[in-house]
Amino acid sequence: MYIKDLKDCEEFIAGDSTILRELLHPDKADLNLRYSLAYAIVQPGKTSLRHSLKTSEVYYILSGQGIMHIGDELEKVFPGQAIYIPPHSKQFIENKGTEDLKFLCIVDPAWRPEDEEIS
Repeated sequence: MYIKDLKDCEEFIAGDSTILRELLHPDKADLNLRYSLAYAIVQPGKTSLRHSLKTSEVYYILSGQGIMHIGDELEKVFPGQAIYIPPHSKQFIENKGTEDLKFLCIVDPAWRPEDEEIS
């Protein structure tokens, strides 16, 4: 059995400027996974940098509220929502609320630095 506690995950600033903690990644643990799972935070008034991944991504909103931008589309997002981000989509998320915007990021196949482009 493999269990990873969020408090044991190192916090760092991701390439898109979100505060990130990687929970599951096949390159960082002996796991038979295709995907990676991370916990992200965008602080009030902040925005992640516009970026794209070669792979698909899903955000699952845990708390806070924001505006998700994918290509030319934008939508308000709230806790309990899952957002699918197709491969190669220019995207970013902004926190328009008064509390941290917290969400899970699932990348399939697993996130790699060379698959991300900041624009």
